[in-house]
Amino acid sequence: MSETFEHVRCLIIGSGPAGYTAAIYAARADLKPVMYQGMQPGGQLTITTEVENFPGYPKGITGPEMMEEFKQQAERFGTQVRFGVVTSVDFQSRPFTVTADDGKTVKAESVIIATGASAKWLGIESEKKFMGMGVSGCATCDGFFYRGKDVAIVGGGDTAAEEATYLAKLCKKVYMIHRRSELRASKAMQHKVLNTSNIEMVWDSVPEEVLGDDSGVTGIRVRNVNSGESRDITVHGFFVAIGHQPNTEIFKGQLNLDEMNYIKTVPGTTQTSVEGIFAAGDVQDHYYRQAVTAAGTGCMAAIEAERFLTT
Repeated sequence: MSETFEHVRCLIIGSGPAGYTAAIYAARADLKPVMYQGMQPGGQLTITTEVENFPGYPKGITGPEMMEEFKQQAERFGTQVRFGVVTSVDFQSRPFTVTADDGKTVKAESVIIATGASAKWLGIESEKKFMGMGVSGCATCDGFFYRGKDVAIVGGGDTAAEEATYLAKLCKKVYMIHRRSELRASKAMQHKVLNTSNIEMVWDSVPEEVLGDDSGVTGIRVRNVNSGESRDITVHGFFVAIGHQPNTEIFKGQLNLDEMNYIKTVPGTTQTSVEGIFAAGDVQDHYYRQAVTAAGTGCMAAIEAERFLTT
């Protein structure tokens, strides 16, 4: 007996601002999109407490609430949102073949990838405990909440250096914790960090524990890797800036990826190396990584998919 497949015009892999915005536009264009939400429905915003930099929310909103509203809007226009994870793809010929963990195999005329990127974490238990209560993976998103306060950031690359200097403009003091005796960041960024008066370097050290109570983070315990001695630093916010990992494992060998495994797109578009496959949000953007820019590329991807299907 021949195997039957589900045929769809537009399949969206992943949710979050990029995926849901793509779904809204695709549904309004009558593409009847089907979305698989992925392992973290709503994306990274679901681990963010307050979102105050997204237009249209003058009083702010929590990340989970915002993503629920995005989802409801996508469904209102007819998007079929499914809880599940795509486990394999075949982009060698069109219609494209996509298999999900619900056992379904979908044949899609176009695909929008919005699987995002995951922040790398230290892996200590107290880091999870205070997630959203002082622990953050995005200074640009959450630094505003620590104006005039002392914070700590861990990392030594360009991202950590950029975020440390950003925080220094808002916060009273920034402790920058790095396991080595010199930064890995570019010389220009090193110069910027080392010449910012309210950034204090904590060299040769690693975070051991995030300290806090019911109100949130109250400090960070760091251990010197040379002496083995530990000390506590009083801070209200703790930022982890040790990099992001794009969620592109299943696309290796199917699409062109850059040296950091982000999906390559044609500049100014969301078009990937395979015609009819589009990538939006953090899965193809390692620079901005903001909800509003992800939403913008989600809009672009849906418009490009609609034009692809009608030409």
